[in-house]
Amino acid sequence: MANAREIKQRIDSVRNTKKITNAMYLISSAKLRKAKEGLAKTRPYFEATEHEIKRIFQSTEDVDSHYFYPEDHTKEVRKQAYLVITADRGLAGGYNHNVIRAAEEEMKTHRHVRLYVVGDYGRRYFKKHKGPVEETFYYTAQDPTFERAREISALLLDEYDNGRADEITVIYSDMESELNCVVRKSRLLPFSRKDFLNKREKQEKEYRFDPSPTSVLDSMIPSYVAGFIYGALVDSFSAEQNSRMNAMSNANRNAEELLTRLKKEYNRVRQAAITQQITEVSAGAKAQRMRRLKKARQQMEER
Repeated sequence: MANAREIKQRIDSVRNTKKITNAMYLISSAKLRKAKEGLAKTRPYFEATEHEIKRIFQSTEDVDSHYFYPEDHTKEVRKQAYLVITADRGLAGGYNHNVIRAAEEEMKTHRHVRLYVVGDYGRRYFKKHKGPVEETFYYTAQDPTFERAREISALLLDEYDNGRADEITVIYSDMESELNCVVRKSRLLPFSRKDFLNKREKQEKEYRFDPSPTSVLDSMIPSYVAGFIYGALVDSFSAEQNSRMNAMSNANRNAEELLTRLKKEYNRVRQAAITQQITEVSAGAKAQRMRRLKKARQQMEER
């Protein structure tokens, strides 16, 4: 059994660890709030872009863009690309593991795979397991900005335009609720026409597109793709912070339970030590008393 000094050292260690986990909880909470505010400010622009793409499809049927599946949906997919969004570090529960596992399951279904990774955690994992990583993006996971999203979208569009990828899928985490995060697998390119035609809005006037509807549509796609990626980055960042908050909350709760047990054990050991000291003092006093009585008895016999 540990002595009181060792238990006291463990209590101090747990308290110091609890201070760290509590600080990480507060930092993640502030980052989560800031990320949501940034996405809320930029979302109207992307919603307007989506609305304009819908308007093009609703205004004319003469649209033939290689960014969209053909109407008969017969495009053959040979080269599959994945954008996998992870974190730069751990201590976030199963956040990174869930995304990587989903990516590995998806990659098993295709022979020719190109992998693009956001986050140092995913980069190190796929490097260790010899994954087909084409490009990694540093410092994007911990600081999702629209500029970083444009850089990623420009690279992916170049891969798609030059035929190095027939289809691009984004795998990322999304915060479904404060207690649960889910992994999303969303096809980025090519788009499906039905996604922009499900909700048909009545056109009050006819629109003219110059030089052509296809040219106007193709010029809008880079902004739309960048907006989609930015939303995925922020959703992933929010899910990471939420997962870390839950992990740190669980760590704080476990620390409190451990402190309670250690304090009880400390009090028990200290009480046992006090009891032993009292017993030793009492035994010493009794021995002294017996020695004095024996000495007094000897002196009486000598007289």
